[in-house]
Amino acid sequence: MLILNSSGPVKLLGVIAGVVALNIAVLSPGLLGVAIGGSSALETATGVTLLVVSLLIVLYGSYTLLFKRAIVPAVPSLDTREDYTAELNRYRNVRVLKEDVALALDQLERMDKKKMTLLNILAGRFERTELSFRKFHTVIQDVEKLLYLNIRSILNKLSVFDAAEFSQFTGKINSGRFTSTFIQKKNALFNEYFTHVKGCLAANEEILLKLDLLLLEISQLGSADYDAALEMPCMQELTALIGQTKLYQ
Repeated sequence: MLILNSSGPVKLLGVIAGVVALNIAVLSPGLLGVAIGGSSALETATGVTLLVVSLLIVLYGSYTLLFKRAIVPAVPSLDTREDYTAELNRYRNVRVLKEDVALALDQLERMDKKKMTLLNILAGRFERTELSFRKFHTVIQDVEKLLYLNIRSILNKLSVFDAAEFSQFTGKINSGRFTSTFIQKKNALFNEYFTHVKGCLAANEEILLKLDLLLLEISQLGSADYDAALEMPCMQELTALIGQTKLYQ
């Protein structure tokens, strides 16, 4: 997308002035001896070439100086919980996003706590080398990745959301400057952002709830139930959730 460069017109005038001065110096009689329609074909060719090149310079300068490509901020590389937290904190003071960002940060913290609690309980019931422990561990890690994937999706949306524009629009919505059709379209656009964010947060709450249920089921396991641990209802639900998500990646 191209946007107007506010400093471009001044720079363009400088380019045009330089091109004009060059043409005057080269084509003026008695200076360099170059003239269009002069006594030699070489002079004419040189003069025509200069004019064509000058025109191209002015056209290219008009494009590059008057317009610049809008830079869409990209979500940086996120590898750790700290990376995600730092990126979310960039939007923490945006009034319309404050509650959602706070919830996303809380979800990251709760995920970390539940993961540690689950692994500690599993370590107390299974040997770390046992197949049951490894399978539980894998499922928990995959579910954690799903939660972080939802947070990344939120950040992708927020990176292109213009909070200042939203505030200006909502402040002028009753000014009579906009038609009802325009207001509906603009509201639909902004609602798409909010709906996406809230949808990802709701999906994460489902994940955290399933981890709580898994924790409850594991805590109720008897010594004779170890072989059936992987068949627990919540374990099956989590495995199915992971499988469904991979279909859309």
